[in-house]
Amino acid sequence: MTATFIGVGVGPGDPELMTVKAWRTIEQADVISFIANKTGESQAKVIAVQALESTKKTRLEIPVCVPMVLDRHDINAVYDQAAKTIQKHLNEGKNVVFICEGDPLFFGSFAYLLERLESNNRCEVIPGISSVHAASSALQMPLTMLKESFSVVSGRHSSQQLEQALNNNDTVVIMKAGRARERILNALKATGRLADANYLEYIGRDNERIMTDVTQLTATEGPYFSLFVVIRSQRDRS
Repeated sequence: MTATFIGVGVGPGDPELMTVKAWRTIEQADVISFIANKTGESQAKVIAVQALESTKKTRLEIPVCVPMVLDRHDINAVYDQAAKTIQKHLNEGKNVVFICEGDPLFFGSFAYLLERLESNNRCEVIPGISSVHAASSALQMPLTMLKESFSVVSGRHSSQQLEQALNNNDTVVIMKAGRARERILNALKATGRLADANYLEYIGRDNERIMTDVTQLTATEGPYFSLFVVIRSQRDRS
């Protein structure tokens, strides 16, 4: 039987937000892979720990240690090597699961491995709840209504791109906000949308933080798992 490479979304942080299918797929995997830091710690593994511990089957774990740098050459080298390691186990007939925070194909590292492996292997994706939807639920605010426009951008975008999105859309979610916090706050101020903005980090985890008044937020660098949700304060619901 042909082995399968499976991307599994484990949700934004709360283990109870994992789907039944994600849990079952993890339990049945021969090999588990995940993004880890240089010390081997993995946010996805922490979220999925109960599923990982629910079976006593011997399982091989493959940490993919991606450096926190912007140099794509170094990062691509890590993914190249990880894909070769995963391919070896697929060739042996072992199903390999790659667990991801949120959804595997929404700003997910799984996508980089998928593009390296999909041409020669059977692949599947188990979707997960994204941080965007977890943030909307935490705020108890709908992301869009009726004819409202909605855009998701990255904090890595330029100030001009951020301002363009804020000027042209009713709702804007700005991902990867940690290193770009000062630039994002400046863009919100320049577009007159400070009052519309909310800031969240570590959604669904014990250290969750929510700020609905971002004028009280310092311009210092924040954590990787943070985002801004900008929603029109005056909504036309007619």
